[in-house]
Amino acid sequence: MPFRINHIHLKSPDPKKTADWYVQAFNLKINSDETRVFGDRFLRCQSEDGGMSVNISGPRTGETLGPGDANPHHGLEHFGFDTADIETDIERLGRLGAPLLEGPIDQPNGARIAFIKAPDDVRVELIQAP
Repeated sequence: MPFRINHIHLKSPDPKKTADWYVQAFNLKINSDETRVFGDRFLRCQSEDGGMSVNISGPRTGETLGPGDANPHHGLEHFGFDTADIETDIERLGRLGAPLLEGPIDQPNGARIAFIKAPDDVRVELIQAP
């Protein structure tokens, strides 16, 4: 069986607030909201096209979370969303509290990319195809 990405998991001090932001920003759908056996609130979300699951949870019982980092760094650095109009989405997401970090940057193949700072200091890339 070939490997495929199953989900992205984000940690948040307020998982519902973060999930609601992704619903508003990228049309994710919240499929479930529960408290797991680990003691954390856990929301399962899915992209509008059904292709990607995004799980958002708070700290587990007794767990202390370190800060997020929307700057370039080692490890999982960012994840990306396709956009039909990068300029419009940069403005719209800025109004939702996600400041532009970098870009838009024109790529040699005609694509354009930009990076925003989403809630909980998560780095998100916007990609507009040529």
